Amino acid sequence: MRDSKANIFPLGHSSFLVETKNNILIFDYYEDSLNLEKINVEDSILSNSIFKTDKSIFVFVSHSHSDHYTPDIFDWKKENPNIEYILSSDLREIIDKFDFHYVNPYESLKIKDIAIKAYGSTDKGVSFLVDVDEVTLFHAGDLNWWHWKKFSEEKRKIEEEDYKREVSKIIGEDIDIAFIPVDPRLDEFYYLGGEYFINTIKPKLLVPMHFRDNFYICDEFINKVSDKSTKIANINQLGQEISF
Repeated sequence: MRDSKANIFPLGHSSFLVETKNNILIFDYYEDSLNLEKINVEDSILSNSIFKTDKSIFVFVSHSHSDHYTPDIFDWKKENPNIEYILSSDLREIIDKFDFHYVNPYESLKIKDIAIKAYGSTDKGVSFLVDVDEVTLFHAGDLNWWHWKKFSEEKRKIEEEDYKREVSKIIGEDIDIAFIPVDPRLDEFYYLGGEYFINTIKPKLLVPMHFRDNFYICDEFINKVSDKSTKIANINQLGQEISF
């Protein structure tokens, strides 16, 4: 870990591996062509060796949309039977196992040495606040200011109010790293949710997500946001190491 508290590896879209002193966290993995024998995190995907570790491994799924979830994640338990799964309660409709942890918005749980609180979403499922090894992470899932051009003015206003209402519930949390959608499909409005989160919550580091392979949007977002008190990760490839 060298001198960093956390190392972050983008795995594609809204999926990340976060390694801390004693733990490994994997969020919203959705790749459906997993080959544990041939590929590794430097190639953007997880390798067999990742799961052979003394560190505790936690796998989070914010909701069941296909760009945030694949059932392949449950095969990882064959590599490491001690993996813990923390799933949004909507996954219970798809897979219901007694040894998984299902959460609804605003529920809290503690597993081993990490503390988890679920918040809501402006789409399906939950967002996650995680305290792990003296680092506080927030993964938004599909919580975003969804300002679509095709929406009516009334619908856009509702989306804005819903997002701001949900973010207001997080005020007061001292967040180190926030994973927030910066979605280029929203055209010129892509930045609204991320900028509002920075201005309101002031995380130390914001990691853009939910942009598929449109890495250019990270640089555009950095230049767009005027509040420079939050560092913004400039992701330009999968598997890139981001240190905190």
